[in-house]
Amino acid sequence: MDCDGGKTYFVQGNEACVRGALYAGLKFFAGYPITPSTEIAEHLARELPRIGGAFIQMEDEIASMCAVCGASLAGAKAMTATSGPGFSLKQEALGYAVMAEIPCVVVDVQRAGPSTGLPTKVAQGDVNQARWGTHGDHAVVALTASSVQDVFTVTVEAFNFAETYRTPVILLFDEVIGHMREKLVVPEDGELPVVERLKTSVKVGVDYHPYLPREDGRLPMSDYGGEHRFHVTGLFHNIWGFPTENPTEAHDLLYHLVDKIENRAHMLARWKEYHLEDAESILVSYGASARSSLQYVEDRRARGHKIGLLELQTLWPFPKQLVREKTARADNIFVVEMNMGQVLAQVKAAAAVPDNVFLINRIDGLLVAPADIESIMRVVEGRGI
Repeated sequence: MDCDGGKTYFVQGNEACVRGALYAGLKFFAGYPITPSTEIAEHLARELPRIGGAFIQMEDEIASMCAVCGASLAGAKAMTATSGPGFSLKQEALGYAVMAEIPCVVVDVQRAGPSTGLPTKVAQGDVNQARWGTHGDHAVVALTASSVQDVFTVTVEAFNFAETYRTPVILLFDEVIGHMREKLVVPEDGELPVVERLKTSVKVGVDYHPYLPREDGRLPMSDYGGEHRFHVTGLFHNIWGFPTENPTEAHDLLYHLVDKIENRAHMLARWKEYHLEDAESILVSYGASARSSLQYVEDRRARGHKIGLLELQTLWPFPKQLVREKTARADNIFVVEMNMGQVLAQVKAAAAVPDNVFLINRIDGLLVAPADIESIMRVVEGRGI
C-alpha cells in the first residue's frame, strides 16, 4: 500500500482506517472476516508483514480479542475489526482489557441488527453496546467519523488515547462510511501527533509496580516476557497486579478505571460545528447521519433559515457539557441517527429543556436522508413546539 505522506488517494473508509492505524504505529492485527468490516482485515493481511508486523486470522471473534490483548501486553500496538455480531462476542475480553488496562483499538463497522440483521445495510445501533456491552461498572472511549479523511484522523486519535490512558478504544464507524470512497490526504510523518507506549524506567532487580500510576495519572508499562516479571489478571488487583479482595483496594481500582476516562471527558471530546452562532434549530448527529444532516442544514440556510449542526466524533465518554453549551440558545434540538434513539437519550440528559429534543431516525437499513429530516422537522415546527 503506497501511503506516502502528503499524497492524495481515493479510498474507502475502511482503507482509510487501515492507513490511519499504520500511521499510528500498528504492528499486530487479529480478526475474523465479517461484513462490512472485512476490507480492514484484507488490507492489513497484505500490509502488516511488509513492515515487520503480524496479521493473524483467528478462529473466531473471541480469540481475536484475546490475541489483541496478548500482543499489546507484549509491547505491540494492536487492533481488531468487526461488526455488530462479532462485537458482541468480543465483550468479555474487552472487559478484561478494561480491568487489566491494556491499550488496544477495536473497530466496529456497524450494520443493522440485532442478531444477523441486515449484514450489508447501514445502522448505528451499537452505540449503547459500546458503552455498556461488557459487564460491571467501567468507562470506555468510543469515537466515530463522517468522512474518509476523518476516519484516518480519528483512527490515529484512537491509538493515542489507548496508549495515553491504557484503555481499549472503540471506533464506531458504519457501513456507509466504511464502504464509500472519497479523497484522502495522508499527512506527512509528524504532522499528526503519535503517542508511543510509555515504558517503565524501573531498573531490573528493583521492585516493579505495574499498576502504580505516576503523578500525571499515566501507567508506565513493561513488555510482557521482557525484563520484568509481573502479574496480569481480570480480577480486582493491587499495584503488583495480584488478585485482591481488600475492599479499599477494590474501591480505589474501580474509581481509577472510571475516573481516568470520565474525568477527562472535556479532553477527549472531538466534534465539528456548523452555523451554531445564530441557530434557532440545531441538529446533533454523527457518522453517516451527519452527512445528510449537513446537506440539509446547508440547503435550509440557503433559503434563509437559522439552523446549525453539531457533529459529534466522541460518543463516549459522552460530551455532556459540550452539548449543553453548544445547544443552549436553540429553540429546538433534533438528534439524527440510525437507531431508536441511543444518542437522543444522552442529548436529552444534557439539554437545558429536554422536552425540546426530538428524534429523527431510520431503522430499516437505509441511510437517513435530508428528506427524512425535512419531514420530521416540518411536523415539529408546524406545531410550534
